[in-house]
Amino acid sequence: MAVTGALLVWGIGAGGTPAAAAVACPSGVESDFNGDGARDSVIADPEATVDGVAEAGAVYVVYGGGKGTVTLTQALESIPGVPEAGDRYGYAMAVYDADLDGCSDLVLGTPYEDIGTAPDSGGVHVVFGSTSGIGAGTKPVREFYQGEGKPLGGGAEADDWVGYAVAAGKTSGGQPYLIIGSPGESLGTIDDAGAFYYVSGTAMTVTMTGQDTETGGPVAGAAEQDDRFGSTIAATPTHFAVGTPGEALGTVQFAGGVALFTHSLTSGYPKPTGGLGQDQDAIGGSEEVGDQFGAALAMVPYRPSGATSTTESLLAVGVPGEDLSTTVDAGAVQVFRLTATGAYTETAWIDQNSADVEQESEAGDFFGKRLAAVNTSPNSVSTATTTRLAIGVPGEESSEEHADKGGVQIVPLVGAPGASDQWIDPGYGIPGTPAPRQLAGLSLAPTPSLLYVGMPYGPAEARAVLGFPWNVASGGAPTVTVKPGEGGIPAGGVAFGASVR
Repeated sequence: MAVTGALLVWGIGAGGTPAAAAVACPSGVESDFNGDGARDSVIADPEATVDGVAEAGAVYVVYGGGKGTVTLTQALESIPGVPEAGDRYGYAMAVYDADLDGCSDLVLGTPYEDIGTAPDSGGVHVVFGSTSGIGAGTKPVREFYQGEGKPLGGGAEADDWVGYAVAAGKTSGGQPYLIIGSPGESLGTIDDAGAFYYVSGTAMTVTMTGQDTETGGPVAGAAEQDDRFGSTIAATPTHFAVGTPGEALGTVQFAGGVALFTHSLTSGYPKPTGGLGQDQDAIGGSEEVGDQFGAALAMVPYRPSGATSTTESLLAVGVPGEDLSTTVDAGAVQVFRLTATGAYTETAWIDQNSADVEQESEAGDFFGKRLAAVNTSPNSVSTATTTRLAIGVPGEESSEEHADKGGVQIVPLVGAPGASDQWIDPGYGIPGTPAPRQLAGLSLAPTPSLLYVGMPYGPAEARAVLGFPWNVASGGAPTVTVKPGEGGIPAGGVAFGASVR
């Protein structure tokens, strides 16, 4: 499944064609790894077998314009490490321009990477783009992992899961940032309290923040066992949010919470602005055992009517364990508006019982287990057409025969969710015959023009990554389909599309 280093240099993947090199990387083209001005895509199969090693993980970069593919694995000489069982290379991914050269760079999280004798300590690679293609320039892969004298400092510890979640981009001030979740991090004697690393600027300066950190200001919540702070991360140029789905609120275990920050730095540490939880009077719902508020996050820039610049954000918070009356684990999503200073107001509660929303809430739907959002026009006043939210419902079933086939609900982030919502699921928009345990909605990724839905599970013939227009009609067909064995992608695979960017 791996390609040789020589092929990688020329931007060729298994079965692919050369990726045309540009004279210089253009500025402002999102997810353009080879600088040709076309958007590229990344699809991971973190459970792929590499050189006979099960679940080592593989990542496929698909160049825009039909210019070939590249396969990235740790079997390549240019990629640090070696394939190991259970590494799950590419489990989490992000894209940003880390060195501000105009070419996009790829962030790959491998939370189950063993570091020395510490199993599942985890790590992150930044693979740099260039006019010759991804990973084919003069810059070596930048690594982030724990250890004395290593990029993240401290000592490598078992089950820290560095890279379980990642987010990256450029601040409103133009500085690149990378945020790395480490939800298994122990703080002192508090096991699995969790933390995140903030990597700022082209120098990639690193600081670590947990719920016991006060350098940039007091962080919302208190560090407790099994909080798993850093399990989820979402960001815009102005704000970012960090999920703590294991947070206990009083005596209510795994109720969940979210900490809010701006990119304003004090000694490299981001500024906390507050936190969200269902024990607050200003937030709908009530804290319940196993709600897991913050188990999924999505955030987009927001410009209200009358504003002259985009300094606010909309944050969607998934609460997949939410019980709706007696309907256990039906799930819900709550939407918040964040001002430039980080002050928040709740603007929407969304579930499948909301007015005019398609489908009905059922036990075990886990509505809100995954989220993806887009603002297609961030420099204009935000509307229901330009700000859209995709909600994964992996536990959805149409009958006992098709248990957990899953589905995806697409709603506006501005205005009533049922005013222009759409629904797709296997056999209804998502090609193929419905089958049990397809878990549609467990892999979602936003691009400016398309919502990507990964289908890594279920019947082999239906496994694919599908691109839908954000305003697709209910049951509408995808306009892009990427499958193993086609277009230069190797055949086979285990969980093709489990992560997409």
